Parts: sequence; structure tokens; C-alpha cells
Amino acid sequence: MNNLQQAIDNFLQHCRYEKNLSEKTIYFYNLDLIQFKSFVCNNNYPDIIQEINKYHLKHYLREISGWKIKTVKRKIASLKAMFNYLEFEDIITINPIRRIRISLKEANCLPKALTKHEINAMLKEAYHAINNVAKSKYAYLEKVRNATVVELLFSTGARVSEIANLKLEDLDRKSGSLMLRGKGNKERIIQICNADTLTLIEIYIVLFAEKINAAGGYLLINRFENKLSDQSIRNLVNAIAIKAEISKKVTPHTFRHSFATLLLENDVDIKYIQAMLGHSSIVTTQIYTQVNQEKQKQILTDKHPRMDFSLAFA
Repeated sequence: MNNLQQAIDNFLQHCRYEKNLSEKTIYFYNLDLIQFKSFVCNNNYPDIIQEINKYHLKHYLREISGWKIKTVKRKIASLKAMFNYLEFEDIITINPIRRIRISLKEANCLPKALTKHEINAMLKEAYHAINNVAKSKYAYLEKVRNATVVELLFSTGARVSEIANLKLEDLDRKSGSLMLRGKGNKERIIQICNADTLTLIEIYIVLFAEKINAAGGYLLINRFENKLSDQSIRNLVNAIAIKAEISKKVTPHTFRHSFATLLLENDVDIKYIQAMLGHSSIVTTQIYTQVNQEKQKQILTDKHPRMDFSLAFA
């Protein structure tokens, strides 16, 4: 018989050493499963994994039903992953989560993208901040780094975690090609082609060379010479957006949406955008075809065949 904590520990070891999942995935698995363990303990339910049944799980689902649907889905996915592992390993004979029908539908929220004008405003603000600080101060280094982060986000359309985990070795400084590691540690290469962006990145690398080395080769560094965290990137992006007087809420993911949307506006084939974003399915990428109503209006105004006819009431 295994208690719940032993089952969680065994599952996480399996994820780390057999499935080679990312530390971020393992972190959230652990977070979700420890929360479930606390629920079991607080309700005096059995601590033996073989004795946990669908009624305990249904109660847990009711308990978390008020959370955001995306969060609830993740917590259910964590439970499914663990119980499926336990079943496969013959630690349990009955998988209780298979006996529950779960239907959760998220509202179809279209991603918010920045316009070209708004992107330009953020880049101007990031560069303006560099020019307003004396080069002798640490603040100058910080502003160069912040502008580099914004340029990387918009140039690549990468996820925040992909940017935070970049290492110097991932960048070919001659060609401008950048290796990104996405979900499931899938690798893809994206080219940074803008000369100004490449110049800024090169300046940043020269200024931070020693700090990058001290941080084990991570490209983006904080003031304590450690890797810049996902949350720090979110904070600096938000701060620049506020100073640039952008009325929308701007996150690193906003740049990802903007990257895809603006490429579509420039008539780039969606299959290329899929590859650049690292989407395993084109269905995920197709949401961007719904985003920009102004572009839709422009297309229908310029190219709809009805515009070729001059028929009207006299």
C-alpha cells in the first residue's frame, strides 16, 4: 500500500528521470498534487492511494470549481497524469479519474495584440530610457537589458519562459539565428533579421559578458547576476508599457500575439507562422486569423468582387 505522498514522489521522479519533463512542468505537477493532498487531509479522506475513489475526486472538483477554467483544467490534468502513471505501474487496479466525466469549456477569448503604432511606442520608450541614463550607472545596464528583452520578444514571438531560459550559446551572433526550446523541450530556430535589434543585442552581450559567464551562460541577467525570471520579464514589460502610455494590459505573451497577428497582416503564410511560434498543431495558430477586424475590413473593401460592380438604386 502506498500513501498519497509516496505516490506523488514516485510520479514526480518518473516525470523527472524517465520522461525528462521540464522543471517548470514538474513544478506545477507538484504544486497541484500537494494541493490535492491538503484537500484529502483537511477532509479526513483516506491517505492510502488505493483507497481514493471517484467520490473524493468529485468533491475536490466541486472545491476548485470557482477557479479560472484554465487553472482547473491544469489541476485535473495533473491528477490524470499521476493516476494514469499509477495505473500503468500496477500501483492501483482501479483508476478513479477514468470514472468521472469532466466537461470544461473556456470562453473563446481572442488574443489581444498590439498595433504597429503601439509596438513602435514601446520600442521608443525602451530606447529612450537608455539615452536618459549615465553610462557609468547600473541603471544604464538595466535599461539596455530591458530594451534587449523587448526586442527579443517582438523579434521572435517566443514564450516568456523561452526568452528567460536563453543561453548565450543559443545565439549565433554572426547569422542572428536563435535556438528556442519550447514545450516538451522541442527545439526550433528563428532568425533575427533586423540590424538595429542585432546591434542592441551585441552591445548588451559585451556589457554583460562577465555577468553572463557568472550566471552559467544564461543570456538575460538580473542585478544579482542570476538568470532573469519569467516574472521579472513580465514586470519590466508592464513598466515599459505604462511609460509608453499603452492603454492595454501588456504582457510578454502580448508580444507573441502581436508577432503572429502582424505577420498575418503582412500576408505571411500561416504555416510559416505555426513553425515560428512552435505550435504542434495549426489549429492553435488559426486563432490569429480571427484577430484583426481592421485587416478584415481592408481585405473586403479592396478585394471583395462586389466592389467590381457599380449597381445601385437610382
